[in-house]
Amino acid sequence: MDDSGSKVCVYLGEELARYGFGEQHPFGNDRMYAFQQEFERRGLDRRARVLPPVSGSRAQLALFHDSSYLDFLETRSREGSGFLDGGDTPAFRGVWEASLTVAGCVCDAADRLLAGECRHAFVPIAGLHHARRDGAAAFCAINDCGIVIEYLKQQGVGRIAYVDIDAHHGDGVYYAFESDSSVIIIDFHEDGRYLYPGTGAVTETGKGPAAGTKLNIPLPPEADDVLFSKLWPRAEAFLQRYRPDFFILQAGADSIAGDPITHLELSARTHARVARALAGMGDQPLLVLGGGGYNRANLAQAWSGVVEALLDAA
Repeated sequence: MDDSGSKVCVYLGEELARYGFGEQHPFGNDRMYAFQQEFERRGLDRRARVLPPVSGSRAQLALFHDSSYLDFLETRSREGSGFLDGGDTPAFRGVWEASLTVAGCVCDAADRLLAGECRHAFVPIAGLHHARRDGAAAFCAINDCGIVIEYLKQQGVGRIAYVDIDAHHGDGVYYAFESDSSVIIIDFHEDGRYLYPGTGAVTETGKGPAAGTKLNIPLPPEADDVLFSKLWPRAEAFLQRYRPDFFILQAGADSIAGDPITHLELSARTHARVARALAGMGDQPLLVLGGGGYNRANLAQAWSGVVEALLDAA
């Protein structure tokens, strides 16, 4: 159902679910449907404005990615074989079109947010934060986070805050904007000594003109809501200091207890809390990207809780 009066936009549809690597892969194509089932069970589809997926363009991908990599991705997509990286991210026939849909949704959401059509927006299959400008990495054929940051800058947005609570450090975003003072980054993640990609130390705070504009908060394995609650005020104070014009939240659910490939023990309540806090910081738009999460029940609860928090705050 499309509640055209709602100020919270949620993107759902088969085309978005096509970004995935098959039934046997942790990032399967069923992830969007697992969320959608819980989203509808809670009646959130009657409160949010549900929008169909939007196909993006090569020009949008090229805002972040090198042309040579895009050529490679398009070729691998036609062939449907091999890997896009060293072995974590399989190529499949149509990965190019699926990637265009992810990028198209996040850029369409940005347009609607900037126009005031939505106050908050959620794209479940998005938040692919590992891909580099010149290549794929760790289930991420593209980096839609980086794409939408570049897109927002192109639209004249001055200061963008990127907050990442996925269990994995958002290395593809961090290093792309490490020297960019207009991009404020706060990244909670499992300590890199225990989990891929091994980056995101507390000493990494930005370089050159951006020194001090990034905040990495590594968490020990088994970190729970209690520890997160002690650390979150530091993130809020950091954001209030820089007063961003636009917020992006990567709400990866693999930081929740019971995920098959990580070791944190947060609950879905933390994801809702962060969404509520960011939505309540002012009138700035908030774009939420689903990110990781490989326990289907966890991601369904976390993302539905996030949307519920956005609806309550709108």
